Amino acid sequence: MVQECLRTLEARLPGRVRADEYNRMLYATDASIYRETPLAVVIPRHTDDIQAVMETAAEYGVPVLPRTAGSSLAGQAVNRAIVVDFTTHLDGILEVDTEKQTATVEPGVVLDTLNRHVASMGLQFGPDPASSNRAAMGGIVSNNSTGSHSIAYGMTADHVQAMDVVLSDGSRARFSEVDAAAFARKGQVDGREGAIYRAVGQVMEDGADIIQRDTPRHWRRCGGYNLDRLAPDGVSFHASPPAGPNLASLVCGAEGTLAIIERVTVGLVPRPKHTMLGIAHFRTLEEGLAAVEVILETAPTAVELLDELGMSMCRRQPMWRKKLEQFVEGTPACVLITEYSGATEAEVRAGVAGLEAYMKQRGVPVTGVVPVLTAAGQRDVWSVRKMGLGFLMSVRGDHKPIPFIEDAAVPVRHLSAYVTGIEQFCRGLGFDVAYYAHASAGCVHIRPMVNTKAAEEIAKLPEIMHFAVEQLRGYGGALSSEHGDGRARSPFNEAFFGPELYGLYRRVKQAFDPEGLMNPGMVVDAAPMTTSLRYGADYRANVPVRTHLDWSRDQGYDQAVEMCNGAGVCRKLDVGAMCPSFMATREEEHSTRGRANALRAVMSGALPTGRVTDERLYETMDLCLQCKACVSECPSSVDMATLKVEFLAGYHEKYGVPRRSRMFADAAKQARRFSGMMAGMANRMGKARPLRALMERTVGITAERALPPFAAEPFTKWFEKNRGGALGPGSAGGDGAPRERVVLFNDTFNTYHYPEVAIAATKVLEAAGYDVILPGHGCCGRPAISKGLVDEARRMASETLDRLTPLAQEGLTIVGLEPSCVLSFDDEYPALLPGDPRVPLVAEKTLLFDDFVARCVGEGRLPLLTGWNGSGPGDRGLGDILLHGHCHQKAAVGTAGTHRALGALKGCTVTEVDAGCCGMAGSFGFEKEHYDLSMAIGGKRLFPAVNATPETTTIVAPGVSCRQQIAHGTGRRAWHPAEVLAQALARVAGEKAEKVDKTS
Repeated sequence: MVQECLRTLEARLPGRVRADEYNRMLYATDASIYRETPLAVVIPRHTDDIQAVMETAAEYGVPVLPRTAGSSLAGQAVNRAIVVDFTTHLDGILEVDTEKQTATVEPGVVLDTLNRHVASMGLQFGPDPASSNRAAMGGIVSNNSTGSHSIAYGMTADHVQAMDVVLSDGSRARFSEVDAAAFARKGQVDGREGAIYRAVGQVMEDGADIIQRDTPRHWRRCGGYNLDRLAPDGVSFHASPPAGPNLASLVCGAEGTLAIIERVTVGLVPRPKHTMLGIAHFRTLEEGLAAVEVILETAPTAVELLDELGMSMCRRQPMWRKKLEQFVEGTPACVLITEYSGATEAEVRAGVAGLEAYMKQRGVPVTGVVPVLTAAGQRDVWSVRKMGLGFLMSVRGDHKPIPFIEDAAVPVRHLSAYVTGIEQFCRGLGFDVAYYAHASAGCVHIRPMVNTKAAEEIAKLPEIMHFAVEQLRGYGGALSSEHGDGRARSPFNEAFFGPELYGLYRRVKQAFDPEGLMNPGMVVDAAPMTTSLRYGADYRANVPVRTHLDWSRDQGYDQAVEMCNGAGVCRKLDVGAMCPSFMATREEEHSTRGRANALRAVMSGALPTGRVTDERLYETMDLCLQCKACVSECPSSVDMATLKVEFLAGYHEKYGVPRRSRMFADAAKQARRFSGMMAGMANRMGKARPLRALMERTVGITAERALPPFAAEPFTKWFEKNRGGALGPGSAGGDGAPRERVVLFNDTFNTYHYPEVAIAATKVLEAAGYDVILPGHGCCGRPAISKGLVDEARRMASETLDRLTPLAQEGLTIVGLEPSCVLSFDDEYPALLPGDPRVPLVAEKTLLFDDFVARCVGEGRLPLLTGWNGSGPGDRGLGDILLHGHCHQKAAVGTAGTHRALGALKGCTVTEVDAGCCGMAGSFGFEKEHYDLSMAIGGKRLFPAVNATPETTTIVAPGVSCRQQIAHGTGRRAWHPAEVLAQALARVAGEKAEKVDKTS
């Protein structure tokens, strides 16, 4: 029946049904510990496609699972069903009514996108799940999600007003608030909708006492079905009961088991006028948890916990460590992020200022409170908090802090006792635990550290769940408070809610879905929690992989792949840098998660290709731009760029190295060959359209771009002619004393293609009081690394270290102009040359040019910049500066040094482009099959940002690829920071010399 169903569906929806094994694998996991391969995947283009799916599925009796981002933690987004993915096309914001403060949206719209859309109207959607940058509204509603501000805004169900749905027989219905008479009338109509109203009405009549008696009183609850929201006076929810029953309240939190949402109308709330944070520090977790009840007496709008383990994981990633250290002092056992909101700044500031004194007055042993008053500082705090789960999951090895009991919530007065009891029970079974928490709502996400590949440990999970259920019933808590029931908690719903209330839930399911087609096995009638595990006792990464890089830092290649926990942070659409190809295509396959799933499936034999060099896998890995954004933005630091290098090495070993890959890897040889005397002829040929067309046909280099120009006078020739040799001795300063020396790493690009950059850098470094020496040119290996030519890259890396090590041993600083080149010293070199003592020595002594100049500015070595008068590159006014940071720079060290260096130009405002990868990514944008995607990525945010600036704005980009892409995509020239600073220094020095002449 399944195959007949799929054939019929394909005929109705040509090109939208994906039933091949590979695409089904991509949707077999979500952010939970589960794996279940779907029957097929449908990518609907409009709402009629949804109805077609459900009609066809009902005809053949095939299950259906509506899904958005798949960021669910309990396993409700995976099933043996037809998965309908709304996020590619059905993501519209259909209407915003500012007077009624409502928004009507399609299921696939991401929450942060909605909030940005309504921000200018002074509005927002109240609930704020941590996954808001990729979680879509259909999933948020179906999960009845909430977040850090739940004490202010409650649950999603408190804000859902109406929805249009497709029912399990394929018919359509609209659910909204009605009075009792209208509810009764709806039960009199024919069809599935009328049957639902009749059945639910009977459930409410028969079970009124049961609902009042057995529904948990804790308001923060998303488990079961929301029958209490249909009761006249409600039972447990945060907001005031509605005037009349609304079946949308049942679909909200139903996890796709009752109906498919086509569009939903939600209430919005005013954005707070002022907010500030106080970060309360504690010596022990117990002291922090006990403090929550006292803090709530000060009327905060959020209280969030970060524990010691989560903070230690955060500190392992440079970008996030910098953010954390701005608001956490020392190494506390935990901190409570406490937010105050109000109509005036004075009111909010007073709340933060009085927090520590109030706690001490009440006897709370707080060790200090760090105020965070600026908007930028608060954004950093919340970004760290929202990544808390990911930080915990970045633990290396098979033991991970896994989700199954983590979604419980208890009244705050019982919080410390509940956590202590669970922790002691888990430790008694041999499990350590990790935490992160919405402390203000009594929700501490407790995660035992479990190896889900070990049968003896898996067997203990239900035992822990049963203990938690009994504890929660005793404390009046909720088993599921924001992450839903799914596969993890649905099996325990009868024990938690009691057989009578659970029986009512089964009647609701039967009313909506008598054939059991809607995401079966969730909420009611679930399989045991240890079935369909992603790993399980039988899991093995048993496909042999001959690795070419050293993976000991990750405890093995398979462990590096398995670091992806499925949280889907890589599915962001318009913020950050990860993942650029997904942002452009919106295809799950082109997310970091999709690539990790594909690698894991092949390695474990879930995809029966039998080899990790499979050609279909090549298609998945091919669109990874190796931007390194995943290293910093993925909370688990999944390094897909390096995983791709390893994959390509094995692929080339089997199929041979393409000529184009060889050509790009040997870019340094070609640069040396064609620069100088050959440059004129080579450049003319490179611009000639016929030759470019020929190269496209024969080599695969796009004819749409001209190749980089070769320099008529390479930087090394200029340096020899003007500075007396590449390794000349330091000259004496004006007082006769020898000047300090600094090494300028003259990479291929800025030596043989764009020598003006290296010349400018030389002049800036000399102005800072240094003699510049060159180590001699040789390729660092970056092009070979990107193409998976590991042996060649290893040789180039070793030769580079041969030249740099003696200089580093002298204590000289090595300064690099091209981020992708010099940052490889600390990134890829350890994997290429494991155990080589030269690697850490050279890496420690190497700095980006921007960071080194920033240090010089701080030391007062560039006083001439303070005389800057506003002229700039091209003999025109510099105006403001728009900075586009290089991807590897942003991932490894950040752009703060570039800001500080350019910030020395007094009177110039430096603004960084809110964009990720430029789309060029070295050779990627030159490859004909990648050209369109390259331009699409640049066109997402970078090109519009550049085009929006006036001509008086100077565009600055440290990366050579970025400058090439900006010029090609916008027609604007982008400058290296060295060029801007050198122009400024030359102009100021010239003006001062002119003044001296006039005076004399």
